[in-house]
Amino acid sequence: MVDWAERFDAQIFLHTADREWVMRKSPRIRFWEGTTLSLWDGLTLINCGGHFEGGAVLHWPGGANGKGALLTGDIIQVVQDRRYVSLMRSYPNLIPRGAWWKANVLSDAKAAVRRSAERYLHAFSF
Repeated sequence: MVDWAERFDAQIFLHTADREWVMRKSPRIRFWEGTTLSLWDGLTLINCGGHFEGGAVLHWPGGANGKGALLTGDIIQVVQDRRYVSLMRSYPNLIPRGAWWKANVLSDAKAAVRRSAERYLHAFSF
């Protein structure tokens, strides 16, 4: 990530919970704490956890022609049934295919994430 940041003259925003995993120090890395970090133009980083406690997604309110977009990397992935998404700790839902190609929830995305999160919370409540 440092090489990419240097190549594109960019800053790296990492949640402080992932500090121990940084293998190459750089002045381009800015650590942040808490649940959210407001950036510029309405962009917001949101700490969601996942395979690393500092895993974050980026909310872009102007994305998707003003409807808003959530850029999730591998923290939240669209599964074959696009009414649901898979949260990082449930990758078996992605077998036999990965979730990389044309994997966008094109309508009612907020409901898909909410429905999926509620399903996980219900499954893990004891």
